[in-house]
Order: sequence, then C-alpha cells, then structure tokens
Amino acid sequence: MAPTMSIDRTTADPLAEAGPAETDKRRQILDGAREVFLASGFDGASMGAIAKAAGVSKGTLYVYFESKESLFEALTIEEKRSLAENICRLDHDDPDIAAVLRRLGTSLMDAMVRPDHIASVRMVIGAAEKFPRFGRAFYEAGPLLGRTRLRAYLDAQVAAGRLRAMDSDLAARHFFDLCAATTMRRLLFAVGDPPTEAETTYWVAEAVRVFLAAYGPEGR
Repeated sequence: MAPTMSIDRTTADPLAEAGPAETDKRRQILDGAREVFLASGFDGASMGAIAKAAGVSKGTLYVYFESKESLFEALTIEEKRSLAENICRLDHDDPDIAAVLRRLGTSLMDAMVRPDHIASVRMVIGAAEKFPRFGRAFYEAGPLLGRTRLRAYLDAQVAAGRLRAMDSDLAARHFFDLCAATTMRRLLFAVGDPPTEAETTYWVAEAVRVFLAAYGPEGR
C-alpha cells in the first residue's frame, strides 16, 4: 500500500548531501519519469517503464525513490518550484509596478499555456483524489510559492507608498487569477488553441490595468 504521509525530505531523501554524480543520476531518473508520466499518466506509468526511459536498472531506480508515488511527488515539487522561482524573480526596489507586473504576467501566461504544463496539471488533478499529497505538493511548490513572492513585492510597494494599503495575499491571488482567467480553464478542457503573442500581451495589459485600478495609490 502506498504511504499516506508526505515524505520528510530532510531525512528520506538519500541525496540531501549528494555529490555531482548522484545528482546527475537523480536528474536522469526524473527526466525519464517525466517522459513516462506525461505519455502514460500517473496510473499508466510503471517503475519498469520509468527505469527503461531513464536508462537505469530498476534496482538503481529504487535506490533513489522508494515508490512510484514518491517519484511522482519529487518530480512535481521540483518542476513546480523551479517554474515559480524562475517566473517570480521580482525586484522589490523597482518602482515601475506596471512594468514588473507585465513581465510577471507574461512569463506566467507563457508557462501556463505550454502543452506539457497543461498535461501536468491534468495529471495532478486526476491523481489528487487518491493521493491528496500530490495536489498539496503541486500547490505549495508552484502557486503558493509564486503568490508568496508577489505578496512580498506588493508589501514593499505599499511600504514605499506606491500602492495603497491592502490585503497583499488576496491582492496577489487577484493578479494571478486575472491573468489565468482568460485561458487556463479553457485549455484544461482542451477548448481552442493557446493564445497568440498579441492576445497574451493584451490580456496581461488588461490584468495590470484592472489590478492597479483596484490597488494603485490613493488619489491617482
């Protein structure tokens, strides 16, 4: 039976203090797992298929990951955390809030509409009912991390007098939802094509406009 508790990575991860060779091997396994999970889904993937795609033996695979569940969780956390960290690089000292939000919104939209990201979201949603920790891992490593970073930026702008006092956590949710509302749900249901560059530019600009209309400094 699959474990029901999240893995404590400070003790359960055999690579917490791994050297370069072990890190490369782990990356090799994760790359193979990603290929198999995207092609077959969580339920359709097997450790044998993952080992084959990764070019390692099943024995080696189990040295690094004790189960398909732990491998899927590790892959989800690593990919979503990396995505959130790359997208949400916000300079707290940049006073051009509109430009900062446009860059953030454009990067977010570009990442969200990628076919592999859509497939990943569908897969996590499909597996989350049976394994709730998958959904929690996805949420904490991706959306929650991104929101936390945007909230910190907004707090800095409020302190500098560039934005009005606000519930910055709720405001961060509002901005991300303004960006995602135009396309994410539609693509999750396989309706239509990803937005064009012109559509993305327009939708992000409108998201920024609406956000600043709500949270811009008083009297402006």
